[in-house]
Amino acid sequence: MAMNMPIVVKLPAWRRRLLLVVVLSGFAALLGRGIYLQSYHKSFLQEKGDARYSRTLVLSAQRGKITDRYGELLAISSPVESVWANPSDVKIDAEQTKKIADLLQLKVEFINQKLANDEREFVYLKRRISPELAAQVMKLGVSGIYLQREYKRYYPAGDVTAHLVGFNGIEDKGQEGFEYAMDKALSGKAGSRRVIKDRSGHIIEDLVAVKVPQDGHDVVLSIDRRIQYLAHRELVKAVELHHAQAGAAIVLDARTGEVLAMVNVPTYNPNNPVNIQGKSRNRAIVDIFEPGSTMKPMTVSAGLESGLYQPDTKIQTSPGFMKIGPATIHDSHAHGVLTVAEVIQKSSNVGASKIALSLDPKYMWSMFNQMGFGAKTNIGFPGEASGRVRDYKTWRPIEQATMSFGNGISVTLLQLARAYTAFANDGELKPVSLLKLQEAPVGVQVFSARTAQSMKDMLEMVVLPGGTALKAQVLGYRIAGKTGTTHKLGPHGYEKNKYVASFVGIAPASNPRLIMAVMIDEPNIANDQYYGGVAAAPVFSAVMADTLRLLAIPQDAPYRNVVIPSGASDNVDDVKESI
Repeated sequence: MAMNMPIVVKLPAWRRRLLLVVVLSGFAALLGRGIYLQSYHKSFLQEKGDARYSRTLVLSAQRGKITDRYGELLAISSPVESVWANPSDVKIDAEQTKKIADLLQLKVEFINQKLANDEREFVYLKRRISPELAAQVMKLGVSGIYLQREYKRYYPAGDVTAHLVGFNGIEDKGQEGFEYAMDKALSGKAGSRRVIKDRSGHIIEDLVAVKVPQDGHDVVLSIDRRIQYLAHRELVKAVELHHAQAGAAIVLDARTGEVLAMVNVPTYNPNNPVNIQGKSRNRAIVDIFEPGSTMKPMTVSAGLESGLYQPDTKIQTSPGFMKIGPATIHDSHAHGVLTVAEVIQKSSNVGASKIALSLDPKYMWSMFNQMGFGAKTNIGFPGEASGRVRDYKTWRPIEQATMSFGNGISVTLLQLARAYTAFANDGELKPVSLLKLQEAPVGVQVFSARTAQSMKDMLEMVVLPGGTALKAQVLGYRIAGKTGTTHKLGPHGYEKNKYVASFVGIAPASNPRLIMAVMIDEPNIANDQYYGGVAAAPVFSAVMADTLRLLAIPQDAPYRNVVIPSGASDNVDDVKESI
């Protein structure tokens, strides 16, 4: 039987050579590609490699506190957690998704949509939740879902200090008030920590030493939270009682110029700042208005300082009006001959106009300018308005006359309150501050101590029988102040039946410690309740009655009773002023 012999197929030599060339070419290509990537894409590849296991954790800095002058908290940060995910690392089933959605009060579709984008390495699922809720989420053990420590701002005083303190946005950056104005100082600097994590998100090694976060600085405001509350309470009452559109009030320390209270109505809750349009504006600083008769003390002071007038100088105001060109200036009553002091007490427009027209326009403008009108107070609050005092070179006689009683000039309530510090400090105008001061600042001498004392005596007459501010009286204390009522200025001139009522007062008059300015915007005109002596002066009285006792300021008129004529609440002749 023949044996099967193996069949040998002899391959062509070129096939062996071709196979060798292909293999060598492949190796060469791989080698070249490796050299290329190592040479030109080294950093990119290292970053991609690091991204799979290394993480840089942000260590949030705690935002500084905002307190009142006595350390009472007005803004504080509480620790919260934010839930985030790395979609490429997440391994989650439908049941876990449903549980997370229920805990975070989210829709399942929303979570699925967030986790579907595996090209992103960081997505928030829910921010600023309680640590307890965050712990429940992490108990589910879903890989790729992590927590990040953040801080949520809380405002203990709520709407009472909202316009001063402001509020923060979702990124913990200031949006309004001092949260915005001092955001840099309050924020501090975040730290960082670079670590290696395993696929389950557990930290297994620190790569770089921790960069310690620097907490923000605390800010101490000048306000007294107790006085702030009193002013807010009474302003709310007044706005509601007179069906007004808005109101604002400021209490100053007469000696230092520190703002002890600054309130606005309407207000809002900074802990839940929604639908705040028109409510977040700090009207006391950013709104301007014509001050009306509260400007008369500045005009009369200029007259006294010029040497042309003394408090007992007589001025003829009959027949209760005066014509300047085609315009007519009116008083509320025909008073006849009045002394300069009585011009203030009776709030005579005619008397103030005659004093103003006897003064050089440049001199009168200079006095207004020195008292801070037409310029910002530089109190450091965002959006502060400067008001407007037109250049004296453009004044016509009628304009010089109307400015003497607060028409044709615009001011902020803060500027108005500050101007009265000159009457309380022997002619020295004090700078104002919303931050607590360590010592009383040096002011600017705008007129003599004699003029200041004379004007203070006149302003005290305004609060006594025969004056326009009987409702500003405070039992046991001498009060000096001035009422103001003016037509509201609209886009097309003065608006009919719309007024701004105001009052600025000093207490106690014998040794000034406090100054308060009140403004009521568009009080109800029914029964003539829109005058400064009716709408604004009672706010001053109520706040001062409590504040003077709260600060234990000694009485300077312990035997003087508050004098309110019978039926004064119905008869506004006792509180009416020229407008």
